[in-house]
Amino acid sequence: MNKLEVLKHERDSLDIIHDLPMFAKTGWESISDDDIQRLKWYGLFLRNPTPGFFMVRVRIPGGRATSVQLRTLAEIAKTFGNGQLDLTTRQQFQVRHLQIQHVPEVFARMDEVGLTSLQTGLDNVRNIMTCPVAGLSPTEVFDATGLVQALNQEIVGNREYTNLPRKFNVVITGCPDNCLHAETQDLALVPATKEIGGEIKNGFNVLVGGKLGSGGYRIATPLDVFVLPREAVDVSGAVIKAFRDYGFRDSRTTARLSFLLEEWGEARFRVEVERQLGRTLMTAGEDARKKSENSHGGVFRQQQAGMNYAGLHIPVGRIQAEDLLGLTELAERFGTSDLRIGANQSLIIPNIHDKVLGDFLENPLLQQFGYNPSPVRKGLVSCVGSDYCNLAVIETKSQAMKTAAVLEVKVGSEIKPITMHWSGCPAGCGNHLVADVGLLGKKIKRRGKVIDAVDVFVGGRSGPDAKLATKLLEDVPCDELADVLAGVLPYHAREKMHREKKRTRPSPANVRASTAVVSRSSLVEEPVASRL
Repeated sequence: MNKLEVLKHERDSLDIIHDLPMFAKTGWESISDDDIQRLKWYGLFLRNPTPGFFMVRVRIPGGRATSVQLRTLAEIAKTFGNGQLDLTTRQQFQVRHLQIQHVPEVFARMDEVGLTSLQTGLDNVRNIMTCPVAGLSPTEVFDATGLVQALNQEIVGNREYTNLPRKFNVVITGCPDNCLHAETQDLALVPATKEIGGEIKNGFNVLVGGKLGSGGYRIATPLDVFVLPREAVDVSGAVIKAFRDYGFRDSRTTARLSFLLEEWGEARFRVEVERQLGRTLMTAGEDARKKSENSHGGVFRQQQAGMNYAGLHIPVGRIQAEDLLGLTELAERFGTSDLRIGANQSLIIPNIHDKVLGDFLENPLLQQFGYNPSPVRKGLVSCVGSDYCNLAVIETKSQAMKTAAVLEVKVGSEIKPITMHWSGCPAGCGNHLVADVGLLGKKIKRRGKVIDAVDVFVGGRSGPDAKLATKLLEDVPCDELADVLAGVLPYHAREKMHREKKRTRPSPANVRASTAVVSRSSLVEEPVASRL
């Protein structure tokens, strides 16, 4: 067993909560290395670039929160942290620069408003994702919010799920717009239909074994299973338990579900899932997803009459506490005090009535967090970078902003919206391998000096026609990147490449071998704001 497996064998990591009051008194330097790891089961991370300071990762199932909850996080960041918060690509918030003596109070304040950080790190089922406009979008096949909440309730605090071989990412969505990168997930339930007893039923097809990070992008492959909504939680639990019981535990780099599937194959894994359930499963239905992608940025009509939602761009996912407080006030003033977090590091304010939409769009805060950003910024996403992450080799967020600012001047009017994702290391937290343009940070030596640089990938995407990104350029210095991309982006012909002859869904073997350079098509839904 690897070191972390030994650690988990010695003591259940959920029990570390009983030691937290002692750690708060004795200080961070008194915490053993093993207990530093165990604290990650409570979403508490000691950040090496900032010795003595912790980050807390907050679990927000489906990205759905209230203004009270987000106001609480903003106040925690102001009172105990550095006043900054980060939105993640898993629809969560991270609060930074916390000292261990304040953590019990931080946890107490979160608990008062129904928030927890439990099981957001290490070998757990991480934050469960769904479409951020579930229940709002007129085109959705199914609102999966209740299923996400039910699976979250089944898993959080349940020791049956707290000793997995590695982290486990889950998406359950009824959205046809591919807003969540389902093919990067260990388990994805995506919208599908199937004829059962002469009647067309809505439900989900099951995909398994997707991942980014170590070994690159492994596209999740079909388990050849269709589940009705009432079966979704039980089937998800069976998949997770099969991974728990048979996933590899010798090496951390080969412990994800994808590696088990590579050895077993999907057919054998399905048999084990059925054994866990005690019954057979239906074969897959008809995929109900579109070929295009819509991350729900902009102002759109809801299915509720007279109502709209606004997807606001949060530049590279970093926001100051005061600004977050301002957005919660907008949600209360113009909406129903609800907010949603998008997987593209956006914030969505729903339930804005037609009568107040004009006033909402004129609010000065929307100059900073726009609903219609430039083509370069619209799909701009970044991981945390070396400011706070010890794995990252370059600082990504400031580099992303500087590069975007130059590109807006150079080519802003010549291109259609693209996705541009930055990852500071091969762990791929910025999802760079599923973007039109993906940037992977690295260090290179140039004229005797070590400088920040990136490898440039193009054509990655998830969805029913998922593609592996292709590395186009290597070792591009960050201070030259904008000029290099300015020569590439105008010729990044998204529509032309997407009009290639239709391909049938490739087999798992062909998916892994594919290196086609194809990028995602443009958004096809016209925002409300463009018609005002």
